[in-house]
Amino acid sequence: MDIRCVNSLVLAYLGDAVYEEYIRMYLVEKKFNKVNDLQRESINYVSAKRQAFFLDKMLDRDFFNEDEISVIRRARNAKSHPNPRGCSVIEYKKATALEALIGYLKLENKENRIDEVMNYIVEELC
Repeated sequence: MDIRCVNSLVLAYLGDAVYEEYIRMYLVEKKFNKVNDLQRESINYVSAKRQAFFLDKMLDRDFFNEDEISVIRRARNAKSHPNPRGCSVIEYKKATALEALIGYLKLENKENRIDEVMNYIVEELC
């Protein structure tokens, strides 16, 4: 499969699942014992506003290589259908771009790079 030809929103769909699982595992490992606490804490990571914030921080720090930036740009510019709730269209597109990047990395079997991206995100809030 040529990953460069995979629809950006499909990459984001996959990346959303990978991102969500990573955050859930991280929070469980932090010893949150109540589901309500897990849910409340996860919002600090999984909301579109927060994902857009993390992407901006990483872009400002030149965290990504050229291939990754290409995926981010393509996904950010993809036409999406839902009207975002609780965030601006720009924040929603940035969140989609971050998720697409993670989906791309997953399809490329770049687990170490996913770990680097996700570790940056969780450490940002520590």
